[in-house]
Amino acid sequence: MKKINTPLTNEIIADLKVGEEVLLFGTIYTARDQAHLRLCEMIRNGESLPIDLEGIIIYYCGPTPPGDRVIGSCGPTTSSRMDPFTPKVLDAGVKGLVGKGRRSPAVRKAIEQEGAVYFLAPAGAAAYLSTRVKKCDVVAFEDLGPEAIYKLEVEDFPLVVAIDTAGNDIYERKQL
Repeated sequence: MKKINTPLTNEIIADLKVGEEVLLFGTIYTARDQAHLRLCEMIRNGESLPIDLEGIIIYYCGPTPPGDRVIGSCGPTTSSRMDPFTPKVLDAGVKGLVGKGRRSPAVRKAIEQEGAVYFLAPAGAAAYLSTRVKKCDVVAFEDLGPEAIYKLEVEDFPLVVAIDTAGNDIYERKQL
């Protein structure tokens, strides 16, 4: 299993291949539908963004309240819901995406064109994934509650490369 750190660089991303398991260390940002909508509107309007998108990873997640932990359950949500926004955030500098499920052909093409990567997080493991989060802070759109943008510091965060920089897609692989 490969260990990688954020921020993602072109060298790190180029070395990742579809199907490869990785452990992620560093900073990731959560963002779901409403946060993506606001970010894309701000980009379109030429406004300053609340976070720097250059080289970051966006995790499609809406965490639950923390209780006695740093963060509550924080599993991936269905990635295809962000497909209408993904080319725009990739063009703005995002280098990694984390979620679950297939992506559209347009998103797969944008990932390849922008030299980015799409990871799968294990579905059904939200409580476990929360143990891999060492710090959590709301950094934008607090009014959205769980759909706000959270900055997470993660260690040993398990992922699988689902679409690599060559556009190879784990869902399109031929069965042996």
